[in-house]
Amino acid sequence: MIQQEYTKCTRSDSTLATMKGGTMIVLDLKDARPLYEQIVERFKHLILCGALPEDEKLPSVRNLAMELSINPNTIQKAYGELEREGFIYSVKGRGNFVAANSSLKEAKKEELKTQILALVKEGEAIGLTREDIINILK
Repeated sequence: MIQQEYTKCTRSDSTLATMKGGTMIVLDLKDARPLYEQIVERFKHLILCGALPEDEKLPSVRNLAMELSINPNTIQKAYGELEREGFIYSVKGRGNFVAANSSLKEAKKEELKTQILALVKEGEAIGLTREDIINILK
């Protein structure tokens, strides 16, 4: 479980933050990625680490857009992407909810294992020993 940060809503240094139900969404306006991608990434992280439990209702598109001072279409696009990827589901007339995430966690673990193995192979190719790699991991 991640340690959650509790800060006031701010609008300085091109960063927007909001607190909703104990979760924090932070948007960096200097980031080259579109805002909807930042929102998707943050929600994925909150879902995978358990900060947003299964079947938790997400803020409405309108409310989150108002809190972040961004266009509701941006939130809608982010929610659409999260739904396509299986992180959330929508119930007509009720809103968006966090989907069951056990299979998502397993898929993410496998993805990370693959990335770690690729990095280990790359490290070995440039001369890192297994002992070096183990020391780095410690």
